[in-house]
Amino acid sequence: MSNAYYQLPGGRVAALDIDSPFPAPERALAEPNGLLAIGGDLSAERLLNAYRQGIFPWFSEGEPVLWWSPNPRMVLFPEELKVSRSLEKRLRKPDYEVRYNTCFLQVMRRCAEIPRAHQDGTWITEEIVAGYHALHQMGHAMSAETWMAGELVGGLYGVRLGGMFYGESMFHARTDASKIAFVHLVRDLQRQGVRMIDCQMKTAHLASLGAREIPRAEFLSRLTGLIDDAA
Repeated sequence: MSNAYYQLPGGRVAALDIDSPFPAPERALAEPNGLLAIGGDLSAERLLNAYRQGIFPWFSEGEPVLWWSPNPRMVLFPEELKVSRSLEKRLRKPDYEVRYNTCFLQVMRRCAEIPRAHQDGTWITEEIVAGYHALHQMGHAMSAETWMAGELVGGLYGVRLGGMFYGESMFHARTDASKIAFVHLVRDLQRQGVRMIDCQMKTAHLASLGAREIPRAEFLSRLTGLIDDAA
């Protein structure tokens, strides 16, 4: 079954219904960068299908579901993680604990309080929360959490598929709390065989931690091999 399309100023994008397949990521628009499809649902099955192809959802409240595959793609190779001298010193302090998956929904809701740049409101809608919570219950989505004195003060969540990790969002309520969780997670994922971490779009914060842009073609080529071990 072929997809219907929306005609936009930058070109046309697929209009998905519940059963529509994704178009090839290479067909994403150049402007806005990476917009590939509109519509469909956020079921766990749809999300897994998207991530296996290097596609992710991102949209604001009141919008239809928008699916993206930008070019270039911001990624972090775990062996290229950069930790500043001051952050490394902070990591050695014994006043925190990093936990995994003890309050996944709480991490998502705290992340929802932090709007993305140039975007009104939150992109982590109740539909997004439900979809990723389902992924979490299936063992594909996870949270990394920084705790201090029994309080959740920072963290992030994302999707793990074999040797690939997709970072989705992070928050902090205390200085460096999200960085602490991130560094511990990257080092632990590296020990577990993860070879690439998707950061989606370029930011100065991610670049300071060692992330860099690679062409979408390279991203997709690497992805194919990395997700082979995913359940």
